[in-house]
Amino acid sequence: MTFPITIYHNPQCGTSRNTLALIRHAGIEPVVIEYIQTPPTKPELAKMITDAGLTVRDAIREKGTPYAELGLDNPAVSDDQLLDAMLEHPILINRPFVMTPLGTRLSRPSEVVLDIISAEMFTSEFIKEDGERVLDAVGKRVGSREKRQSR
Repeated sequence: MTFPITIYHNPQCGTSRNTLALIRHAGIEPVVIEYIQTPPTKPELAKMITDAGLTVRDAIREKGTPYAELGLDNPAVSDDQLLDAMLEHPILINRPFVMTPLGTRLSRPSEVVLDIISAEMFTSEFIKEDGERVLDAVGKRVGSREKRQSR
C-alpha cells in the first residue's frame, strides 16, 4: 500500500525523532525534509500551518530560538512578518510538521501523528526514546490511563 508521508524533520529534536520512528514503525518510509537546511517556501509553510488548524503564532517555536531577541513576542508583529522570520531563521518553525493523505499535523507530542496514519498500519508495540509506551503489543494506541499505570 502506498501511503505518501512528508515530515519536516529536525534530527536534533527528540519529538521529531520519535515521530519519524512512529512513521517508520508503520512500515512507511516518508519523504524527510530537514527543514533547517531546506525550509519550505512561504506559501508551503502558510499552507501547512493552515492545514494543521493552527495560527502562525501556534506554529512558531520560542524555546531555544531567537524569538524574543527578534521582538517576535510583540503582538503587533503580523502573521506575514512572523512567516518571514520563520523562513529567515528556520529554527523558529515548530516541529515536526507531518503531511499524509489523512491530514497535516504539528506532531507535538509525537503520537499526534497517529491521528493521520491509518490505525491498521500498526501491528506491534512502540516505545518512545524516553521509555513512554505509545502502542501496545498489537499496535493499538495506549490510552492515558494505561500510560499512567505502566510508569
